[in-house]
Amino acid sequence: MVGWVGGSGVWLTSLAHYRGGMRVATWNVNSVKQRVPRLVPWLAQRRPDVVCLQETKLADDAFAELLSPHLDELGYEFAAHGEGRWNGVAILSRVGLADVVAGMVDGPGFPEPEARVVAATCGGVRVFSVYVPNGRVPDSDHYHYKLAWLAALRDVVRDAGDQVMVCGDVNIAPADEDVFDPAAYVGQTHVTRPEREALNQLKALGLKDVVRDRWPGHRVFTYWDYRAGMFHQDLGMRIDLVLASEPVAARTKAAWVDRHARKGTGPSDHAPVIVDLDTAPDGDIGPVVPPPSAPRKTSSGQRKKLPQAKD
Repeated sequence: MVGWVGGSGVWLTSLAHYRGGMRVATWNVNSVKQRVPRLVPWLAQRRPDVVCLQETKLADDAFAELLSPHLDELGYEFAAHGEGRWNGVAILSRVGLADVVAGMVDGPGFPEPEARVVAATCGGVRVFSVYVPNGRVPDSDHYHYKLAWLAALRDVVRDAGDQVMVCGDVNIAPADEDVFDPAAYVGQTHVTRPEREALNQLKALGLKDVVRDRWPGHRVFTYWDYRAGMFHQDLGMRIDLVLASEPVAARTKAAWVDRHARKGTGPSDHAPVIVDLDTAPDGDIGPVVPPPSAPRKTSSGQRKKLPQAKD
């Protein structure tokens, strides 16, 4: 479903704002219905021009009914692609919303196609909001579905031109530096060689990982499990990415993770990623890197395990 909110005043405001730069954000909200009290104030505070949402968990009509009044007031158009209880993606835009495509033609399903990608042209950039399948367990049917889905996405992005941004929860940590302790992830998805190779094949189209390029070698996470105090101990991983084609990446003035949106009452387990093109309204905020960055150990000296890890 595509929703258009606001009138000519919104368009004039959007175009004027675009001339001064464009802020693009991506956020896995883990149920937009649950996150409205966090999402709406965040939109008003950070004022992103384009927002890619994942894991909305709402059918399109329900998404429109829930958010249209808020988005209208804030000057956003939107394109939503959802399916109810699971998955779901959306794009919110104050700089235009053209040529919307929901899903991938002939893309793989599990067994049917799922609501995991929506694309639109916003402010002259072809923007993809993606929610890559989790993969569940290495070498499982869902894992192979994940690899096939990424291959299909690559084919779509390859034909999207040279002004492209792929934003979202890719459910892959690109490298060992993108998890709090590589040893804790042995035997888990998100870090296996085939997954990382599938992501590299997507990047090989000429896409730059703008946050990592801006913060090489820094401890930068976007996701922390709700369980076991993982956020407060900063035991996370970086799986929410903004990949930009070279002409777009060259416009990047700031690229950072908004950790403050992960704090407080009722947060998502993901933090938003923000990329400023042409100008940086809030300056070069960058990631918050709380020490220490070494792998955490328990009082007995054992390595910290993931909550889902088996003994």
